[in-house]
Amino acid sequence: MSPSKATTIAQNATNNTTGVDPAATIAPYATALNGVSQEMNFLFKNISWWNLGILGMIILTIRVAQRAIAHSRHMGALGLTGEQQAYWAMNRFSWWWKFKRHMLYAPLKNKRHNRQVCLSKLGNLGTIPSRFHSILITIFLLTNFGFCAWLNYNRPNKWSIIAELRGRTGVMTVVNMIPLIIFAGRNNPLIGILQISFDTYNLMHRWIGRMAVLEAAVHTLCWAIVKYAATGWNGLWTQIRVDPFAGWGMVATTAMIILAMQSLSSVRHAFYETFLNIHIIMAFAAFLGTYIHCKVDHLPQEPWLLAVFILWLAERLARFVRLVYYNWAFKEGWTNVTVQAMPGEAIRVIMHLPKKVDIHPGSHAYIRFAGINPWESHPFSIAWVDHKPKNASLPTSEKEGIPRVRDPEMVSDVSFVIQAQQGMTRKLYEKAFVSHASTMVVKGAFEGPYGGHHSLDSYGHCVLVAGASGITHQIPYVRHLLKGYNDMTVATRKITLIWVIRDSEHLEWVRPWMDQILGMPKRRDMLTIKLFVTRPNKAREIISPSATVQMSPARPNLKLLMESECRSQKGAMCVTVCGPGGLADNVREVVRNVQDLGVVDFIEESFTW
Repeated sequence: MSPSKATTIAQNATNNTTGVDPAATIAPYATALNGVSQEMNFLFKNISWWNLGILGMIILTIRVAQRAIAHSRHMGALGLTGEQQAYWAMNRFSWWWKFKRHMLYAPLKNKRHNRQVCLSKLGNLGTIPSRFHSILITIFLLTNFGFCAWLNYNRPNKWSIIAELRGRTGVMTVVNMIPLIIFAGRNNPLIGILQISFDTYNLMHRWIGRMAVLEAAVHTLCWAIVKYAATGWNGLWTQIRVDPFAGWGMVATTAMIILAMQSLSSVRHAFYETFLNIHIIMAFAAFLGTYIHCKVDHLPQEPWLLAVFILWLAERLARFVRLVYYNWAFKEGWTNVTVQAMPGEAIRVIMHLPKKVDIHPGSHAYIRFAGINPWESHPFSIAWVDHKPKNASLPTSEKEGIPRVRDPEMVSDVSFVIQAQQGMTRKLYEKAFVSHASTMVVKGAFEGPYGGHHSLDSYGHCVLVAGASGITHQIPYVRHLLKGYNDMTVATRKITLIWVIRDSEHLEWVRPWMDQILGMPKRRDMLTIKLFVTRPNKAREIISPSATVQMSPARPNLKLLMESECRSQKGAMCVTVCGPGGLADNVREVVRNVQDLGVVDFIEESFTW
C-alpha cells in the first residue's frame, strides 16, 4: 500500500469523512475521539443542564408566588375569626384545583402511591411515583434516549456509527453525574429553596442513576464491540490489563453495574445496612474510575468530574460540621442520649444536646448511637424539643437579693419515638428493654435538623393525620399552632388531629407531651383530637375522655371525616399526613375528592428508601 493511500484511509478514520473506502479500517474507532461527534455531544450536554436549570427556575417562580399568597393570607387573617376567613376558603380558579386533583396530588393510577408493591415478605418493588413525578421521569428518560440515538446513520462505515454512540453515551454518563450527586445530598440547599422534600430528590436520584448506569454500560459495550472486531478477545483483554485508560474505565463501569444491581428495591429493603455501605464504596469506585479514565487521555469531561467531587466533598463536609457543632461542647463533651423501651416495641429517645438548637415543626434528623451500629444513621421525625438552662442550678428569677440571670446559656433536649424494625432500631430496643427500668444512657450523635420548610401558619384550618409513630411529625405542629393562637401570630382557628394506632398502649409513646398540649391555654377552643384504635384488646375499654378528645375502636372512615371537616372549614385548609404508605394513599385520595369544595392543600411526609 502506498503511503498516500494509507494517509487517506487514516484521515477517513480520524475525521469521519465519507471517502471512497470508509470501511477500510476498524481499529481507530476503538480509540480516542475517532468517530466521536464532540459538537453534538456538547450541544446535548448544554440542553440537559439548561433543561434542569429552567425546570428549577419554573419551580422557584411557583414557590415564590405560593409564598407571597400564603404571606398575604397570613397577614390578612391574623385578626379574623374562623368564620371571617371564608374568603380564603373559596377556590378562585377552577383550573388550579383541577390541576391539583388530576396532576399534582394524583398517583400514577388508581390510588396507590406510597404503599409499597410487595413481592413477598422478603422483599418489594418499592413505591410508585406520582403522576407528576412520572411525567418528569418519562421526559428525562426520553430525552436521554433521544440524545443517545441522535447519530449520523448515513456514514458508510458502521464502526464509526458505533464510535459516535460510544462518545455520546460516555458524555451523557458524566453529564448526569452532576444532578445525580446534587440530588443525593441531604444538605442540598435546593431542598429549602424550592421546598421539595429530600424524598422527592431521592426518587429522582434513583432514576438518574439508572440512566447513568445504562449509558455507561452502552459506552463500554460500544468500545468492546469495535475492539473485538479489530483485535479479537486477546487484544481486548490485553488493553484492559495494560492500558490505564481502558482499565479504569472498566473499573468505573463494573462499579456502576454493581451499584444498579444492589440498588434494586427488593435487595435494598432486605439488606439496607449492607446496601448502604456497598453503595458508598461502589459510588466512590465509579467516580474514581471515571475520573482517571478521563484524565489519562485529557478528555474535556475531566473538569465536570472535579465538580462532582467538590459537590460530594462539600456535602460530606456539611454533614461533619453539623455533627460536631450540635453534638460537642468543650466542657460537656459529646451528646448523651436517654433511651427508654416503650410498649408496642417502640423506644423513646431523648438526645441531650450540649447547646441550643432551633427546630421548626415538621423537621427530622439523622441519629446514631455509640455501640449500636455507630456507622449507621437513619432519619426520624423530631417529636418534641425542650430548651433549658445549661446550668440548671443557676437562679432564673430575682429572689431575696439573689441576682437574676437574665440570659442563661441554653441547651436542647430533642425527643424521638422510634418503632423497632430491623437492624439498628431492633438492637437499640432490645438493649434498652433488658436495661434497668427499661432505660439506658448512651453516647449518640444528632445530625440535623432537616426539613421543616412547610409552614401552616397561614391556614385557618389544619387537619393533621398520623399513623403509628407518624404522630411525632404532627405533635410539633399542634404545639406550635396552639402557641401561635395564644400569641395571635398564626391564622389557624381550628386543628383536627387524627391518630390511628393499633393498640391503646401506644398512647404511652407521647403521653408526657400530649399532657402538656392538653394543658395549654385555649386548647379546647381550637383543638379536636380523634384517636382510632384498630386492634383494641377490649372495645368497651375505649372511652372518649371529652368532646375534644374522642376515641373509637375502629379504623377511621377518612371520606366521612374529610367531608365533615370541609363542611365546617374555617379559611384555607391544609391536610398533612405522616404514617404507613396505605394510610397516606387513603388520605391523598380523599383530599383529591374534595378539591372542588374549597381550598384544601395536601402535604405528605414520607421517608421512602
